[in-house]
Amino acid sequence: METALPPVPSVQIAPGSLNCSGANLVIARLREFNALLFNLVSMTEQIVKNYLSDAVESFRSYKKMAEAAMAQITDEEFFKTIDAESNSVALIVKHIAGNQRSRWVDFLTTDGEKPDRFRDGEFVAFDEDTRESLMQVWERGWQTLFDAVEPLTIEDFTKSVTIRGEPHTIVEAINRQLTHYALHIGQILFLAKHFRAEEWKTLSVPKNKSAEFPKAETRQL
Repeated sequence: METALPPVPSVQIAPGSLNCSGANLVIARLREFNALLFNLVSMTEQIVKNYLSDAVESFRSYKKMAEAAMAQITDEEFFKTIDAESNSVALIVKHIAGNQRSRWVDFLTTDGEKPDRFRDGEFVAFDEDTRESLMQVWERGWQTLFDAVEPLTIEDFTKSVTIRGEPHTIVEAINRQLTHYALHIGQILFLAKHFRAEEWKTLSVPKNKSAEFPKAETRQL
């Protein structure tokens, strides 16, 4: 990720208006200005690189945690709802995948709400929906996300995208989905833990055992 430095501003000096020491001072100031610009651009690039790396790592962490939770539930529990207003794990998986396809396909060039998205259908379990088919859709959704986010460049972060016609900076668009997926993956964890009850294998630091876990191992917990 490299960005060209902006041009050094030109300085018009009338012939004979500066002596040698005055000219040297102007040159020194221009060099200081150029060095400052270089440092600012380098700092900005590093901030963007750090942000992008952390965003990708967070997305991968969310995916991994959700899959570790789903691995603990049965096929019946995968489709089970705990009340009339709740979504099953299957429907949450379906919704996340549908959202990812809509948001991340042609991320930089099209609106994040695709005209062919059937959002209401993401919350309906159809006869053809199986655990295997929904997990395949889940994998495709996440791969679409990573294919869109990981290659982003410094220049891309100067662009804007729209979601339902609303302009977003690249950071705003990524953050919007980070928080959205975290919400739904939290629901998956809640349901899986509810179904497993005392047989639940914790995905974070167990109760009353914080001191046994080094900080490096609990960064994402």
